[in-house]
Amino acid sequence: MTACSESCQYSAVRSGVVRNEDPLLNEQSLQAANAFLRVASSTIQVGDFLDQAPADIGRAAGLPNPLAVARAVRALAARRRLEVEDGRYRLIDARALDPGEPESVPRTPRRRRARRKGQAPRAEATGERRATYADLGRAVVERIIELGRESGEAVSAADHLRRDAKDNKAARIEAEQRASRLFERVKELETKLEMAEANLRTVLAAARGRGATATPTDNEMEALLRILKTPASEGEGSAEVQAGEAAAE
Repeated sequence: MTACSESCQYSAVRSGVVRNEDPLLNEQSLQAANAFLRVASSTIQVGDFLDQAPADIGRAAGLPNPLAVARAVRALAARRRLEVEDGRYRLIDARALDPGEPESVPRTPRRRRARRKGQAPRAEATGERRATYADLGRAVVERIIELGRESGEAVSAADHLRRDAKDNKAARIEAEQRASRLFERVKELETKLEMAEANLRTVLAAARGRGATATPTDNEMEALLRILKTPASEGEGSAEVQAGEAAAE
């Protein structure tokens, strides 16, 4: 046996884990316990700690293996020959064990926590909790909800932008139509202005033909006003006629 197995078995004796032997020792266990006690008490006094490791004492007592040593130590501790204190064994009585001597130290029953059917063992308290499929599913569902919310907001924003673009397009078309109408109106006014200028030049030319110093009569002034008030559509055909009439008068 290795040193690790020996220390583990002695620790089990201290904590009371080794419980498979009968409380009433058989002859072989009784001889092994008394041999261990005899070797241990040969070098120390009652009340002192053991000056050797239990394995060395068991080897000197002729015990075959560490398990036999552990059983002997357990039997002596249960009958108040040895006492565990601060992880060490103290000799409190050097009397040999009597056949059929019962245990004077009651055994502490080992408590086991009942586990529910189908319940997985809990993770260590010091470690992080391991992720489960429930956690994964919850995270996926939350992410899907978040993506759906973002998608709805994006669709709403796109509809709003589409309506704004439609309104802007209608306003642009209306502005273009107004600009076209204004441009046509300007062209019409320019044409009328040109016609009025031509009529005026004709009247002035006719007036100069009568004499530069002659003052226009009332009839000539009325004819001039009629020329200026004549619409553009009629001005081209009647400008020369009206100018001639004004000159004749």
